[in-house]
Amino acid sequence: MNEFLQHKLLDLGYGSLTTGQLISALLVLAGTWALLRVLRSWLDHRWGHGDHGNPRVIAVYKLVSYFFWTGTILLALDMVGVRLTFLLAGGAALLVGLGLGIQQTFNDIISGIIILAEGMIKVGDVMEVDGTVGRVTDINLRTTKVLTRDDIHLLVPNHKFINENVINWSHTDMVTRFHIGVGVAYGTDARLVERVLIQCANAHPAVLSDDHGHSITVRLVDFGDSSLDFEVLFYSRNVFRIETTKSEIRFAIVDAFKENGITIPFPQRDVHMYPTGRS
Repeated sequence: MNEFLQHKLLDLGYGSLTTGQLISALLVLAGTWALLRVLRSWLDHRWGHGDHGNPRVIAVYKLVSYFFWTGTILLALDMVGVRLTFLLAGGAALLVGLGLGIQQTFNDIISGIIILAEGMIKVGDVMEVDGTVGRVTDINLRTTKVLTRDDIHLLVPNHKFINENVINWSHTDMVTRFHIGVGVAYGTDARLVERVLIQCANAHPAVLSDDHGHSITVRLVDFGDSSLDFEVLFYSRNVFRIETTKSEIRFAIVDAFKENGITIPFPQRDVHMYPTGRS
């Protein structure tokens, strides 16, 4: 057995790789993998199942696993005889050679560590980045995976969440206020319009109705060139698919206006023509 473990597999120039060293390195890697599996299983049992558990716990697990694997890989390389000082020197030379080309990658990685450590962004949050609204489905060191309202997965570099202005629609509360604007013809009963708009919003199942102060309100916003401009404001938890909710309410408003004889005007101008005298 001792002869088998001391068998030379590879000559590294400054040393050799033996069977025993290789087996030891593999056992360390396998032990780390098993330890992380046990840790993940315990976290799932304690706080929730899989990727649908507590978002903060998932973030902490990923951060811990990254550090564990980094330390384990460095230890395994040292066990098989790879000189870490040589790798560090080579890595430093590589960094100098690449220069600015990899600065953004490091920026994304550091941003990913900050996101995972602070927990300001979690799996399941509804975010708006560069005008695109999506739900966070996975957070990694360099990129964050976001599912848009069109069911398209975007890979967003992590630095955007740290260095740019982003909106987290669900950071503190999934209840958010939205509004729908509509104009009616001059001469229309404004109070009738108010009642109709409240009824249309209140009838939708995704709209909160007078729930803990989340009441539906209607504002007469402005006296437009061709219309009285109204705005109905309502609260909803359906943040991710709110555009569908708003569309359904608009359909209901069109039908209700037709039933109540309320007209949505088109832009118009009064033109006055005066006869000119003959010379």
